[in-house]
Amino acid sequence: MPTPARVRADACPGVFAPHDAADGPLARVRLPGGTISAPQLRALADAAEACGDGDLHLTSRSNVQLRGVTRPGLADRLTDAGLLPSTSHERVRNVLASPLSGVRGGLADVRGLAASLDLALCATPELASLPGRFLFAFDDGRGDVAGEGADVCWLAAGPAEGTLLLAGGDTGRRVARADAVATLVEVALEFCRVRGSAWRVAELDDPAWRGTPVPRTSAEVPAGLIPRDDGFAAGVVPRFGQLSAAQARALAEFGPALVTPWKSLVLPDVPADVFERLGFGGEAWGTTACIGRPGCAKSRADVRADAVFRPGLRAHFSGCERRCGKPSQSHVDVVAEAGGYRIDGRWVPLDEMEGNL
Repeated sequence: MPTPARVRADACPGVFAPHDAADGPLARVRLPGGTISAPQLRALADAAEACGDGDLHLTSRSNVQLRGVTRPGLADRLTDAGLLPSTSHERVRNVLASPLSGVRGGLADVRGLAASLDLALCATPELASLPGRFLFAFDDGRGDVAGEGADVCWLAAGPAEGTLLLAGGDTGRRVARADAVATLVEVALEFCRVRGSAWRVAELDDPAWRGTPVPRTSAEVPAGLIPRDDGFAAGVVPRFGQLSAAQARALAEFGPALVTPWKSLVLPDVPADVFERLGFGGEAWGTTACIGRPGCAKSRADVRADAVFRPGLRAHFSGCERRCGKPSQSHVDVVAEAGGYRIDGRWVPLDEMEGNL
């Protein structure tokens, strides 16, 4: 069943329209395909220190957020770094791509498709009106980003051909890799024409916008060294998806990076001793959390201080029922309430929480 259409304005944050959080304005920087060069990563680190709270906060859409942006100059810094190619299309540049494509596995190499789509989006004036929550994706056939809730996705079926997914459903429409970008632009234009007040494809009533549900594949990027034919890549998993400016600069020493939809990063080409040189990042944290107090006025608790880490535990701690940042994969749902937390619907006092997870 379609989700009821939205009745309030789209307030998805960007750089020019930040969200007013309890700890100050929050600016979201789009990284189509999660790709960021080493100079851009350094520029983000500098911007976080000069304009915000000093940290980079990874998101579940392969983007980066800066919090507490109370000092001027952010837009100029990002523009100079090539991270703001369009002021009119800033908030619609939401594109996922399989992070390990071209590194290991997959049926097709989708590297470059996100950048090509970004250019096409920014060159199409009509698409500036897309809602900020509309999401594109290119899946190399392993099924990783196809399960991340994209409105329109090209899912590889082989090196040169794939299928078109709408809101996670297979439409049965075959699309050549060479036509994938143009097809996704075509779908987005049609959505703009018919959407009314809908923000997402799943909210449309027309059955023509549905497909056969595609089984979800659990394919998160592994933490640690990732063997490839000619060396190593690395999966870096910062706690709570949060990097200090110093950590970001340390990562940039190893070249470009890919931000994943799972609040981690892939360094495509690294030496075997990368984690010894970094001093962080090889842990496979299964626990995630929203920003909690004091960053969010709606949160009932400092969820990051209360979060429990244990091997094999996959849990998401939320300060309220909105459950911001929750993973799409199966997880233990932990929501703050007065004096404790509700764990998968069962209230547990704070001092007994760890024993009940």
